[in-house]
Amino acid sequence: MFMKKVSLTGIKPTGILHVGNYFGAIKPALELAKDYDARYFIADYHALNTMKDPGELAANIREVAAGWLAAGLDPERLIFYRQSSIPETFELSTLLMAFTAKGLMNRAHAYKAAVQENAEKGGDPDAGINMGLFTYPVLMAADILLFDADVVPVGKDQVQHIEMAQDIAQAVNFNYKQEVLKIPQAAVQETVAVVPGLDGRKMSKSYNNTIPLFAPEKQLRKLIMRIVTNSQAVEEPKDPGSSQLYLLYTLFASPGEQAALAARYRSGGMGWGEAKEELFRVVNRELAPLRERFQTIMAGPGALDAILEQGAEKARPIARATVRRLRKAAGIDL
Repeated sequence: MFMKKVSLTGIKPTGILHVGNYFGAIKPALELAKDYDARYFIADYHALNTMKDPGELAANIREVAAGWLAAGLDPERLIFYRQSSIPETFELSTLLMAFTAKGLMNRAHAYKAAVQENAEKGGDPDAGINMGLFTYPVLMAADILLFDADVVPVGKDQVQHIEMAQDIAQAVNFNYKQEVLKIPQAAVQETVAVVPGLDGRKMSKSYNNTIPLFAPEKQLRKLIMRIVTNSQAVEEPKDPGSSQLYLLYTLFASPGEQAALAARYRSGGMGWGEAKEELFRVVNRELAPLRERFQTIMAGPGALDAILEQGAEKARPIARATVRRLRKAAGIDL
């Protein structure tokens, strides 16, 4: 019987989902699930490194989980769980620490960036850096290795984390002279859409230029009307290829709609206000059903909790088997 390869996607609940997340992460990850035995988890322990407000973290966990479900994640076809619901994650993380060189952690991009920022301020190199940040790659390796992941979809900036998981797993396998842990591969998403934000830069929470994925219709329209454009007059022809407004439009519109709007841009006679109204129309057309599903899910927190718990029940036997293999290989389970 043909067995699908396993893909694993971690979702950090550190903010409200926006249109950039939808096209840059959610849609590509859900597309991957068509060809893989897919596992998705809410990385709530990872979020603790930067989020210390319990109310905010609890709200984010629910909203992010509901958001992925609203966007099309089907918990009946795949495994969807909270990282904190799988205690084996932390046992495996502890076991992996014994095979992880400190020098490897010193080279982690996030840690190096934090140290460099401190150095530029003339302060203690480790000021404000907790052990959660320093050992972040080990916990991530445990997330991946625990579920026998063949591939982990990541952007280019996250490939190092997969390489570290490979290094750690290889150290374990070499020591015990057997394949205790599966070696994962990075599935680099080369063609992920770069979504322009309200100010023309890449849409990002750090730039405060996002369009929330489930914004109410009135708020959605107001945000789209705020998108920055140039000072070209209504009668002037406009280049769709250099318009951030048009680039955002192409993510939501059909090929026919794109061609028709591009022609109007080039012919002149259309102002930016009219172009924004057309953008709002196609954006709201796609997001309205998602918004309705999101609101329904958020209105029933008990059902959401049940979905995540059922996912954890599916995940735990896999996790237990992985830890059992390593404990046996290590001589802990006689």
